[in-house]
Amino acid sequence: MMQAAPHTGEFGNVWRMIASGTLSTQLIMALLALFSLVSWAIIVVKLLQFRRMRQESDRFVERLEKADRLEEAFHSIMALPESPFTRVFKRGMTFYGELRPAARAGDVKGLLPAQLEVLRLVLEKEEGDERDGLTGGLIWLAIFATASPLLGLLGTVIGVMNSFIGVASAGSSSINAVAPGIAEALVATAGGLVVAIPAAIGYNYLTGRLNLFMGELEGFSSEFIGALAREGRI
Repeated sequence: MMQAAPHTGEFGNVWRMIASGTLSTQLIMALLALFSLVSWAIIVVKLLQFRRMRQESDRFVERLEKADRLEEAFHSIMALPESPFTRVFKRGMTFYGELRPAARAGDVKGLLPAQLEVLRLVLEKEEGDERDGLTGGLIWLAIFATASPLLGLLGTVIGVMNSFIGVASAGSSSINAVAPGIAEALVATAGGLVVAIPAAIGYNYLTGRLNLFMGELEGFSSEFIGALAREGRI
């Protein structure tokens, strides 16, 4: 109980400085609080999304490994929920069927080099579309991580300016006259760092997870072309 009082007092002092501070400090701290709430919401949502994607990826690979041929895999994967992996696979199979309608009937004559290149481009475009969908929200984490320290610094500069203007008006340069204004100004910098650090960590971690998923997706596209080659379709 004796150790909790100082921490409570520190937070209480910070809150009192914000509540009794200048309008510019209050506006900046309110904006930083909004940034913090949004960034944490994005982090939680993306973590849950990537966790779900990992589960979907495992189920997809399991169904794919059990199938002997692409048609068998296609019918098995059609029963799975929508995911980036299933969408790329379905798009590849559908477009292949459009290029070679007779392929599913057993009349496999292979693809022309130009058709194979078009198939690769279609798969790459589908991968790009999936990446665009998965990056939603990450750009805001980068913006918050970059803008929050600058916003906090702006609040500090404005606070220091107001503090020195007040000292000049009062005609006193004692530490007791300067310290409260400087302390209030530094709260904005601390607030900016509190927002920026989790946002930067979350952005880098989630970007790494995204790159890992996209690498797996690109690898699957190559495996899809390889499976067509093994079955004599190209």
